Amino acid sequence: MVRAAILDDYQNVAMKLADWGSVSKDVEIKVFDQPFKSQDEAIKALQGFAIVVGMRERTPFPRKVIESLPDLKLLITTGAKNNAFDIKAAAERGVTVCGTGGVGNPTTGIVFGLMLELTRHIGFENARMKAGEPWQVTIGLDLEGLTLGIVGLGKLGQRVAKIGQAFGMKVIAWSQNLSPEKAKEAGVDYASREELFAKSDFVSIHLVLSDRSRGLITGDDIGRMKKSAYLINTARAPIVDQAALLKALQEEKIAGAGLDVFETEPLPLDHPYRKLDNVVITPHLGYVSEQNYRKYFPDIVEDIRAFLDGKPVRVIAP
Repeated sequence: MVRAAILDDYQNVAMKLADWGSVSKDVEIKVFDQPFKSQDEAIKALQGFAIVVGMRERTPFPRKVIESLPDLKLLITTGAKNNAFDIKAAAERGVTVCGTGGVGNPTTGIVFGLMLELTRHIGFENARMKAGEPWQVTIGLDLEGLTLGIVGLGKLGQRVAKIGQAFGMKVIAWSQNLSPEKAKEAGVDYASREELFAKSDFVSIHLVLSDRSRGLITGDDIGRMKKSAYLINTARAPIVDQAALLKALQEEKIAGAGLDVFETEPLPLDHPYRKLDNVVITPHLGYVSEQNYRKYFPDIVEDIRAFLDGKPVRVIAP
């Protein structure tokens, strides 16, 4: 029987959100519900598995890991691509890599959830009331009339722009590829890089992590932001100079940040972000929605069945 590993199933839902009957007679499944502490731990734990299913980029599969798993034949990622998988190394080792579909843009809700927590302190006041505190202590800031600066006006950026406008915000956008004409087509105002960081009350990042975007948001960019402004990052942490951001938050050079992504995930228990009152942090919830998971896991079952039948689907090529 073929052995398959389901990785990083933190909520223990993989076996509940799909019908595994089509592969259960051919595949012995082991679910890992905790993250590996290191690449070496992952390599040791995954020996003997022909099929490995990764959840987004929670467990990276660089060349070292792939080449250390001689039995690996099928590597699956949730979503249509995975920057943490070395697709070329997999191909060289004869490992098929497959993806899944997805549903909607669940990250959009997290963007505005972070913004509302930073401005209206809903979770903070909820915790106070449940702790027995008598009444309110915060003064909220309405989003209406504020300027939302979007870095990256792709599908997700445009969706965030529309919701920002529904809140009555003025929306401006910039990216390396964006032109004034494209911004106008999307119904937002184009801004230069300098203008966006200087004028925005919120800067929200919506770029794919790549060699081009890594470190794109610099200390100079953060330094241009208003002292009353907030940075929202639901994309990928390395797009922003993390040392510069932390320094700006610690020194209160900006009002705060809403962060769903981090350089090291899970976030270390001693990380300074955990102690800063002007930061709202969430554990990379952007893609973690029930609708998304109900698409991911049935597609994983299909990927496995198709591979076993010699007709792999949703193959990700180098």
